[in-house]
Amino acid sequence: TYTLKKGISGKDIGKRGTSIEDKDIPEALGIVPGAIFLICLIFCLVGYATSHPKKLLDVNSALLSICFMLFLGFTDDVLDWPWRYKLFLPSVASLPLLCCYEGSTSILVPIQLRFLLMQEGELTMLGRILCYIVTVDENANGAIVNLGLLYLVYMGMLAVFCTNAINIYAGINGLEAGQSYVIGCAILVHNLIEIGNNSANTENHLFSVMIMLSFVGVTLALLGHNWYPASVFVGDTFCYFAGMTFAVVGILGHFSKTVLLFFIPQIINFIYSTPQLFKFVPCPRHRLPKFNPETGLMGPSTFSCSKDEFRWLKKRPDDTEVANMTVINLCLQILGPMSERTLCIVLLTLQVICCVIGLLIRYKLANLFFDG
Repeated sequence: TYTLKKGISGKDIGKRGTSIEDKDIPEALGIVPGAIFLICLIFCLVGYATSHPKKLLDVNSALLSICFMLFLGFTDDVLDWPWRYKLFLPSVASLPLLCCYEGSTSILVPIQLRFLLMQEGELTMLGRILCYIVTVDENANGAIVNLGLLYLVYMGMLAVFCTNAINIYAGINGLEAGQSYVIGCAILVHNLIEIGNNSANTENHLFSVMIMLSFVGVTLALLGHNWYPASVFVGDTFCYFAGMTFAVVGILGHFSKTVLLFFIPQIINFIYSTPQLFKFVPCPRHRLPKFNPETGLMGPSTFSCSKDEFRWLKKRPDDTEVANMTVINLCLQILGPMSERTLCIVLLTLQVICCVIGLLIRYKLANLFFDG
């Protein structure tokens, strides 16, 4: 109601040609669950952090980073920031996390690749070259590489990726909140497994559980209003808030690589979208699926081109329309037209499957590549 009064609303492009195409829908409603989440985290600051004083700095830095991204997302919904700011500012928001990061900056090298760094107790040519940039642990026979400052750069880039990956994998009712809810549940499962196994990082996983329980709760409430047919739009506010929350638990919980395993659909969508994102291929402002009011089904949206252009993307050489390069449109190309609700269910099912695969990789396949 408040956003409608202030004119912060929009039309649902996926309902064109229907009786509700001109209905004003409140936008940027991610600010509501975001604010409630921050209130919950502040109460946690009073309870959890006072009994775990070592975590007080972590909770404060998490609050600062998430609050900054919530502010950025809301101003983006209102002012429509250019993309260059959307890529730069999340890295600034991650600085409080990186400043208080006290974990290791080393990575384990897969067993199958260690011969490239060391052989018979001596550094290889590649190993000696890498030592100018990073530190190869000779005592570990090349199994450990200390990235130092580069690891902090990687974590800063993780924050940028998480915030923008959800934002570009969106456009249909329920998808942004739905995928965030599934990823949040997957992170909780990972945390609980580690706590149950008495992991050395149990305290970090308890910290993550504290954050993710609040996040999953507010996201589920938002999903109820954003589900088809949506009565509210989550906006960039929620996408940035959700992405930074995942980055916070990944960085401060010391399981940033595991978090990426739960982003498999988002990673695929980013890689597949790269030609359009970097303007190698025309990129319309809106790449969400095209609604057919006659059938009530959604099909892949397209961009126009001449017969001689982008033949590598065309089904037929003479086509003058090419489908936009997103996983959402790709799904419609493979499975055929479907309703918006069904499409969202299919994509969320894919998210669940990928999160299960991520957990299997973490707990079953990882032993094939790393010791113990």
